[in-house]
Amino acid sequence: MNPVLDIIGALFLLFGAMLCFAASVGLVRFPDVITRMHAATKPQTLGLLLVVIGLAFSLQSVRPLGMLVLVAVLQLLTAPVAGHMVGRTAYRTGHLDSDRLTPDELAEDLAAAGFHLDRGDGAEGIEDREARE
Repeated sequence: MNPVLDIIGALFLLFGAMLCFAASVGLVRFPDVITRMHAATKPQTLGLLLVVIGLAFSLQSVRPLGMLVLVAVLQLLTAPVAGHMVGRTAYRTGHLDSDRLTPDELAEDLAAAGFHLDRGDGAEGIEDREARE
């Protein structure tokens, strides 16, 4: 085993663990859904990728690389989609601090398209808009 690769792997593991820890602190400490969503997706994804890279250096074998690449690819595919869906649902149902959205481009675009967001009961969908017409 190469001790230099072990040290490099340990550094990647350490930085990845620190980012994952920062993401978990952000989930607990941030005030609303949008900022928590940011903490759950950005540093968590990078932290996991750093951990995977650290494992690749530490294991020093080709056999587990396929599984590590699969973990990294699935993380990169699922975290942004989940974050987008959480943010979209929070926006449409009004479970966010609207004062933090400066400016709110989505509200302007929805208003231009003829949609109206009812923050109490959720968003008016395409079916409601077509029923009115």
